[in-house]
Amino acid sequence: MAPTMFDNGAKPGDLIEICRGSYEHWAVYIGGNEIVHLMPPSEDSSPFGNLLMVVDSSTAQVRRQKIWEVVGSSRFHVNNVLDDEYEPRERRIIVREACRMVGRQLPYSVATYNCEHFVTELRYGKPESRQVTTAAVIGGVAAAGVGIVALGAVLFSLLKDDDKKRHHK
Repeated sequence: MAPTMFDNGAKPGDLIEICRGSYEHWAVYIGGNEIVHLMPPSEDSSPFGNLLMVVDSSTAQVRRQKIWEVVGSSRFHVNNVLDDEYEPRERRIIVREACRMVGRQLPYSVATYNCEHFVTELRYGKPESRQVTTAAVIGGVAAAGVGIVALGAVLFSLLKDDDKKRHHK
């Protein structure tokens, strides 16, 4: 059976998070089991092909589709991710603005304006992406970890050299 938003208690204006494995795709629920979302062009329907298009694309199109056309076999749920930080706009305004955007080509960047930025801007008036923030934090922690390991290696080498010098005296 095709997924319906009634199963998840979605209301028009809610944000829908679609789990794609290596990334999350975001949409706005507009009612009638339809969503509006920002999607880079894709000729390949495989998840790997879509991921390549997402990373490589500089433009994307706003689309209006039935939820099951977009979700396929992926998991999805309502996730109004920033409701604790920002006041959501009125549902009718979110839906109206989303529908007005359908068919538009927009600049697209995984880091600065992706599908999550698009839907959070519709719901809250502020484009934000927790995926990008999380990736930046993880990247920063990883870089710090590499730096600490490198520093440790340098210190170990210096101590070892110092120890050799003491034994040769």
